[in-house]
Amino acid sequence: MVTRRRYCELIYGRRTAIKVLVKEKIAQAGIDKLKAAGFKVDVRIDMSADELVEEISNYDALIIRSATKVTEEVINRANNLKVIGRAGIGVDNVNLEAATKRGIIIANAPQSNIVSAAEHTIALMLACARNIPQACSSTRAGKWERSKFQGVEVYEKTLGIIGLGRIGTLVASRAHGLGMKVIAYDPYVAKERYTQLGIERAAKIDDVLKVADFLTVHLPKSKETLGLIGDRELAIMKDGVRLINTARGGIYQLEPLLNALKSGKVAGISFDVFDQEPLTESPLFDFDQVVCTPHLGASTIEAQDRAGTMIAEQVIAGLKGEFVSNAVNIPLIPVEAMEAVKLFLPLAEKLGKLFNKLADKGMHSIEVEYVGPISKNETKLLTIAVLKGIFDGVVEEQVNYVNAPIFAEERGIEVRESTKSSSQDYINVIRLRGRDGDEDVSVAGTLVGKKNQERFVNIYEFDIDMVPSKYMAFFRYEDVPGMIGKVGTILGDHSINIANMQVGRKKIGGEALMGINVDTPIPDEVIEDIKSSAGISFAKFMVL
Repeated sequence: MVTRRRYCELIYGRRTAIKVLVKEKIAQAGIDKLKAAGFKVDVRIDMSADELVEEISNYDALIIRSATKVTEEVINRANNLKVIGRAGIGVDNVNLEAATKRGIIIANAPQSNIVSAAEHTIALMLACARNIPQACSSTRAGKWERSKFQGVEVYEKTLGIIGLGRIGTLVASRAHGLGMKVIAYDPYVAKERYTQLGIERAAKIDDVLKVADFLTVHLPKSKETLGLIGDRELAIMKDGVRLINTARGGIYQLEPLLNALKSGKVAGISFDVFDQEPLTESPLFDFDQVVCTPHLGASTIEAQDRAGTMIAEQVIAGLKGEFVSNAVNIPLIPVEAMEAVKLFLPLAEKLGKLFNKLADKGMHSIEVEYVGPISKNETKLLTIAVLKGIFDGVVEEQVNYVNAPIFAEERGIEVRESTKSSSQDYINVIRLRGRDGDEDVSVAGTLVGKKNQERFVNIYEFDIDMVPSKYMAFFRYEDVPGMIGKVGTILGDHSINIANMQVGRKKIGGEALMGINVDTPIPDEVIEDIKSSAGISFAKFMVL
């Protein structure tokens, strides 16, 4: 942890000028801001990767876009580097772990392109509806094919949105301006928020798929969203649906999509993102009703200018030891507060992820309760860690300790903290409670032993003692003999090894909760087999 005080010592104690390397093109306004702050700015757009390794030790800050790879080798040679600024959203091209270990702040500009991305979504929708690119190419080729390119209106049509984050919300507001009906699915947005936005709330994805004339997805790329829409999902869509994707490639399964285009089930698609980029060859190109653009969502003058000025402001704040609002790896908080709670941060984040996996019908509120001596400390950072776990992988932007509370606020989710001085069973406990649709969800965890090992100790109000692991599954069922054997047999038949199993119950013969740690993922069909063969009412596999 590099504190604000340490930054000031490092920076203001130096006799030489603070130097910033701008490795990729940003707006001149951003460069002017850096110079006005008193920094020496070197714009080296043509610098090679080898030159970057050789010269990075001369700089206090580095500004990049997506092309520059900030590898572990670069980080290890960056003896004076304090801030890396990414003029855009993703930071996949930066070695986060290596930078964090060296105490280097990594900041991005997550809101720089949201307007541009939303507008591009609308542009692709209209292009798809009116066959604009195809008609333009035909006309430029000397043809006049008015009847061939007859389109459809979007007025009073239904736009389905999957993922109602910042971009999805902007798309919805613009669709309303076109006179469209909007229905959306996002379980992390409160019911009241839908009402405020004038959007119909779908209880599940299928409810959107069945009624949408146009469908746009605004989701992150994750295990849950990769290949989200395939044969089954396309089959329940309306005939003649039109699909738009400006979010992430890989959300649509390619072969089912090609078949739907061939059959006419899908009347057209407009995609800006693809599983493999750059995309120069694709079977999608064989269809006249397909519109493809080369990842242009953020490619506007305004977005690029905004990214440059925003990242300059972040870098200036980091170099001056001030609060970096878009830091993706290190929250600058008082050292004393961090020391008191830092052991519990990973546990709090895992509890948030567990809560997220269990509550998939739609959250309205979250209460985080701190029990024991930990409750006497500053717990705000722990609550933020909980929110980071909840939203990690379910929103388009990268979630960090700064923006996690914003995601809850934007979705109308009420977050409350409460404390209790002591616990009957454990010295310290962190407990989460909330509403998942019409059902209460609760999870709790603690640290045990001299090594402060993490434990999940209560789930759905069942006492349990589980070590968090990457692959976990939970089952709720009537407490009758043989249930453990049935579950174990089915998993064994599918060569899935159980590393650990715990069972909690409130009374003999009542409902019981079984939690298991497994070595490999459990396929959906195996979960369904367990539910039907063992007579289990609730079964959930998750990757934490």
